[in-house]
Amino acid sequence: MLGKFQQSKLRIEVESSATNIRDSLLHPSVTKRWVVATSFPSEMPSELTSGYEFTSKLGLVAIHHRVDVATNNSLRLILSQGIDGFHEWYWGEGWVQSRIEGISLLPIALGQTVNLLSLRQFLKRQVQR
Repeated sequence: MLGKFQQSKLRIEVESSATNIRDSLLHPSVTKRWVVATSFPSEMPSELTSGYEFTSKLGLVAIHHRVDVATNNSLRLILSQGIDGFHEWYWGEGWVQSRIEGISLLPIALGQTVNLLSLRQFLKRQVQR
């Protein structure tokens, strides 16, 4: 894999319950509504489970994901192709954290920051409804 080893860890406060955060991360139909500049396959399960694999696209770059762990408060994705590494999510009442490590030409920390801010805004809108 060409690229540079990158790692980033971010934790933010969100105005949301752990259940809403869980649904936003584990239910692809919801995730598609807040992830920025990424397209997902049209056919995905209603909820991510361990062992499920899919490929998303960030522009022209394909990123293959294999769900390693999917629980009520965590998600771990093994990444390959555009990013060779992993992405972990943990959450609870009012907070979410993301840790990503991998080799890529993509600016991983920038993408992670944009997506966390987008998730925060999405969850805020859900609470206001």
